[in-house]
Amino acid sequence: MIQNIQEWVLVLLIFGITALLGNWIGYDVLPLEAIPGMIVLILICLAGLILQKLLPFSMPSVAYIGIIGILVSMPWMPGAALVDQWTTKVNLLALATPILAYAGIAIGRSWADFRKLGWKSLVVAVCVFVGTFLGSAIIAEIILRIQGII
Repeated sequence: MIQNIQEWVLVLLIFGITALLGNWIGYDVLPLEAIPGMIVLILICLAGLILQKLLPFSMPSVAYIGIIGILVSMPWMPGAALVDQWTTKVNLLALATPILAYAGIAIGRSWADFRKLGWKSLVVAVCVFVGTFLGSAIIAEIILRIQGII
């Protein structure tokens, strides 16, 4: 368990530092301003990962992380105002970028496995990507037209 926690802390720190840099470059939030929020987010993730290993029933760690995040940010929780103030400094897209990059690297390592699935999986993947893009574009177009932005 200690080995897992050490690995999680290392990975979360790498993601945290990368997200702080992205937050600084993309959203002009100085890393010193966003560090408290990043620490809170890292601690929430770490708590969720530990709970997933400790509790006897099977639930994904992302569910624990979400539940903990919701609980600590509830208005009636002590310190919720600080958690909100600190985490507001960390932009969501700055968090998503390193995670998606890591996912891309992980997928890139398993091209041999992907190739075994055959050409049909490539067609399905292309359809999913195109459908997701078109669906997002259509929704954005509708919302922007309703708001009168375009």
